[in-house]
This record gives sequence, structure tokens and C-alpha cells, in this order.
Amino acid sequence: MLTSDDLVFFGVVSSSSSLAEAARTLNVTPPAVTQRLKALEQRVGVRLMERTGRGLALTDEGELLVAEGAAIIEAIEGLAESLDRRTSRVRGRLRIAAPYGFGREHVAPVAANFARQHPEATVALELSDHPNVLTADSWDVVIHIGTLNAAERLVTTLAPNGRVVCASPAYLAEHPPIEQPEDLLEHRCLALRENDEDVTLWRFSHSAGSARTVRIKPAMSTNDGTILRTWAIAGLGVIVRSEWDATQDLAAGRLVRILSDWLCPAADVVALLSTRHGRSRRSTAFLAMMREALNPPPWRLRDQSSSPRWPDNMLD
Repeated sequence: MLTSDDLVFFGVVSSSSSLAEAARTLNVTPPAVTQRLKALEQRVGVRLMERTGRGLALTDEGELLVAEGAAIIEAIEGLAESLDRRTSRVRGRLRIAAPYGFGREHVAPVAANFARQHPEATVALELSDHPNVLTADSWDVVIHIGTLNAAERLVTTLAPNGRVVCASPAYLAEHPPIEQPEDLLEHRCLALRENDEDVTLWRFSHSAGSARTVRIKPAMSTNDGTILRTWAIAGLGVIVRSEWDATQDLAAGRLVRILSDWLCPAADVVALLSTRHGRSRRSTAFLAMMREALNPPPWRLRDQSSSPRWPDNMLD
């Protein structure tokens, strides 16, 4: 006999490139995923997945289970959402996805406050810098920095966030001045490879209406924003970073903004919501708390603390 948990489990496994990836998503060990998959196949009496040189492949029966299972889960969740909207109580499981750095500093404290205020709700927070993972339909709320193609989701802006070009005082003292975007071609530039964007193409616009595009040749690159910022502070080159991430270092003098007359494309903080059942009461409550926490944007306040804003009694 199949349960809704079985359907959710198999949906995660079928959308993963490997059992190891499924285990990370489910927060269990790979052997546990293998054993549960075998047990599921024994109960239904057919083979659901085959291992190939490219990874996992669904059998015909597996394809059927994914399709029918998704419809059943959607119906169950739709019923639950409809019932929740008939009550003023905030309950049920809130599934949140967010980028690593921003998630740790700004989303996790709000999730903690949400859990304190709504004890009947449970919270699952997943941090990842892979947009394709974040936009999967297994999340109620996806927090994202910048633009993202997500046609099947509702998008709402939570806070403004610009991008700035900066480098350490030591680097700037040892290298020629940077007065125009083209000057970057003679400098060590550091690139952040977070997704499929062309990270070597830096775009700029001027208040006078002109625009420039510079194709940099990264001296160093990484997929971790914290590492990139650390490299820049160490004097290894010039970076483009989100305002939310660079403000404290700029205020402390560890980094210096350059090309201040030129603007990089904005990267606002947005929330992506599933369109399947409309917005649940718990999603609405969480988004209200996120908006409150980000209004005004903490990175645009003069006096900032370097610590995340956790609830007081969570720090005891």
C-alpha cells in the first residue's frame, strides 16, 4: 500500500540526478535512500528505476508513478491549503529555499521568529546557490537575489539591492586608477560563478544615459560569494558584489567603492511563490515578516551590527 510520504519520496528521487543528490535533499544517507527505494519497489511489485551510465532512469512504471503521484500530492496539498484558508491559525509545513549567504544572514533569523510566533507550523529551510534547485516546485517560498526566469511562479520584490564595484585600499594603492569601465581591462578582476550567467560580461550604465559593457578576463573565480569578498579584502583584485553583502566592508574601509558614477544592473531581493494553490496563510505570514525585516533594507542603514538579527531568547 502506498502512502503520500512514499509519493513525495519517489518524486524527490525521480527528480534527482543520483541517489546521493536525493539523499542530500531528503537529509538522509545514500544507503537509507537505496533501502527505501528497494522496499517501495517490493511493495508495488515492479521495478521503478534503472541505473545507467548517465545516472538514474525511470522505467515505464516509474514514469506512471511520478505522474499519478504528483497529481495525488497536488490534490492533497490543495485540500490542505483550502482548509488552512478557512481558519485564522497559521499551521502546516512551510518550505523555504534561499541562497547560502543571504539565507544565513537575513532569512534564517526571520524563519526563527516565524517558528516562535507560530508553534503549530513547522519550518524547513534549504540553502543553495543553484537557481534550478531553488525554483523546483517543492518549495512554498523561494528567496532569490536578482532576476530569474520562473514563469510558473509568482514573483514579488522584497527589498531593493544594487551591485557595486569595489576593491581593497591596498590593491587600489598599488594599481593604476580606475576612472572608466574600460580601465578594468588592465586590472585583476575576480568573478563569481553562481549560476549560468555570463559572469565575464560586466555591464554599466551612467546617469547621463550612456552604457558600457566590459568583457573581463577573471584572474580568479569561485562559486562562493564569501570567498570572493575575502579575496578582494586581501587585495587580490576587483569584484562586483551585491550591496547587501559589501556594505559593512565598505563602511569599515576594508573595501572601497570604485566607478561610483556608474551603475551595475540591480539585483533586488525577490520571493518566488508557487502558483498551484495560491498563497497559503503560512506563506503570507512569513512574507510579511520578511518584508518587515527588510524594510528599510538593513544594508542601507548607517549603524549596522555584524551579527544576524536572531530573536533574543534564541541567543541565550
